[in-house]
Amino acid sequence: MSEFIIATYDWVPQWPRGHVRDLRIRWALEEAGLPYRVESVPFRDRGPEHFAHQPFGQAPWLIDGDQSIFETGAILLHLGERSPVLLPADPRARTQAVEWVFAALNSMEMATVPWSILKFSGDQDETHAGKSFDAFVGKRLGHLEAVLAQREWLAGTFSVADILMCEVLRLVERFDRLTEHPACREYIARATARPAFAKAYADQMAHFAKAD
Repeated sequence: MSEFIIATYDWVPQWPRGHVRDLRIRWALEEAGLPYRVESVPFRDRGPEHFAHQPFGQAPWLIDGDQSIFETGAILLHLGERSPVLLPADPRARTQAVEWVFAALNSMEMATVPWSILKFSGDQDETHAGKSFDAFVGKRLGHLEAVLAQREWLAGTFSVADILMCEVLRLVERFDRLTEHPACREYIARATARPAFAKAYADQMAHFAKAD
């Protein structure tokens, strides 16, 4: 099998390190034991070639042979086709994993991203927007808490759905928003205790630190 290439920023500021989304791809490839290398693209000067790979000027993207794939959900589903470690072989479990991939991105992350932007900007839930977003996130967390209290992994066995959901929840946990959701916290602990996560996280932090 040819080597996968992850394209990610050459540098980012301190606050997003450990959460830049190339971590999701690194983690998946480490779980599957698939060969890959990382290539840097400019954080500040994003030219036409960058936009040819990622229409919104973001990172990461994945190169698989002559294919260039953007959006981490699409990338992880693509990798799931390459490894049964990342997506179950059983059709019913596979469909369930795909459901939770979209749930992580659409039901959870679409709520947590605007909330986290307010948090990074210093909002302490005292504004109308802050209170509204916090209530919205709280409802979503409550629904997820009920699910995670009943299962170890979202689709029976660990899959790309868990990579995505854990990454969404880690950002929420960064702001201590999971104190009333013990099942969510235990789920993060299980996922981040996996050696593949530890390797992916350490490699990302080293990648950006090298550019300082």
